[in-house]
Amino acid sequence: MGRLTDQHKGSGQVTGGSSGIGKCIAIECYKQGAFITLIARDENKLLQTKKEIENYSVNDKQVVLCISVDVSKDYELVENVLRQAQEKLGPVDLLVNCAGTSVTGKFEDIEVNSFERLMGVNYLGSVYPSRAVIATMKERRMGRIVFVSSQAGQLGLFGYTAYSPTKFALRGLAEALQMEVKPYNIYITVAYPPDTDTPGFAEESKTKPLETKLISETSSVCQAEQVARVIVKDAIQGNFNSSVGSDGYMLSLLTSGMSPVTSITEGLQQVVCMGIFRIIGLFYLGSFDSIVRRCMMQREKSESADKTE
Repeated sequence: MGRLTDQHKGSGQVTGGSSGIGKCIAIECYKQGAFITLIARDENKLLQTKKEIENYSVNDKQVVLCISVDVSKDYELVENVLRQAQEKLGPVDLLVNCAGTSVTGKFEDIEVNSFERLMGVNYLGSVYPSRAVIATMKERRMGRIVFVSSQAGQLGLFGYTAYSPTKFALRGLAEALQMEVKPYNIYITVAYPPDTDTPGFAEESKTKPLETKLISETSSVCQAEQVARVIVKDAIQGNFNSSVGSDGYMLSLLTSGMSPVTSITEGLQQVVCMGIFRIIGLFYLGSFDSIVRRCMMQREKSESADKTE
C-alpha cells in the first residue's frame, strides 16, 4: 500500500505541523487526498504553512484546519480542540505526534528545568493528543498513531542527557499502547529519523558541544521531505518501526528487543542480522568513545597551556 487508502483519506492530525518534519508529513498526506488538521503553538507560522500546503491539493473538497495550542500543557484543552477538529473534518484516521524540542549540553551544564520542560513537550506532548483520539479510534476499529522519536531515542549519545530520555520514553508508550489497541485494528508507528535538515536542527546545532557535533558528523543529514515520505508510508502499512537509510535500518534492527514485528520476514531479518550488526555497532561505539576521549584530552591540554602562560 504505497498510498493513503480510502480509510485514511478522512482526516489526518499533525502536531508540530507548522515546520520541519511535521510540515512535510502534512504535505505528504495532503498530496494523497487527506483532510489535514495542523496543530502547533505559533499561529502565524500555522497560517503560512496552511497556505503552502493548500498548493498541493488533489481535489477542491480538501481542507486544512489550523489549531494554535500547546499540546504539552493542558490535557482538557487539547481534548476539546481535537474534538472540535473532528466535528469539522470527521473522525481522525491518522494522528502524527511530531511536536518536539531539543536541548544539548553536558549533563551538569543543562539547566535543571530543561529536563522537565523537554519531558513535557516531547513525551506528554505526544501522550495528550493520542489520549484525546484513542477512544474514537477504538469505537470505529480503525486508526493509525505515529510517534516521531529520533535515533537519539534508540542510542544515548554525548550531549543528549535531557533529550534522549524523552525520546526513549515514546517507545515504551508505543509498545504498551500497541498491545492494547491491536485487537481494534489500530496500529502504532514509532519513527526514528536521523539528523534532518529542519529549523529545529539548525537551532540545536548552535549550542551543540564539540563532541556531539563530531559524533553527528559520522552520518549524513537527511532532507525533511524524504523522512516524511518514509514515515507516512510506514504508518499506512502499519509498520511499528520506521527508519531512514541503511544506518537507520541497522539501528532499528539492533535495538528491536521485544518490539512488535509487522511480518515474519521482519522477525527473521532481526534474528539473522543481529549478530553481525552488533559487531558493527560496537565499532561505532568505540569510535564515539574515542571522539569523547580526544576532545577531553585536547581540552585539558588547552587548559594547562592557559595556566602556564
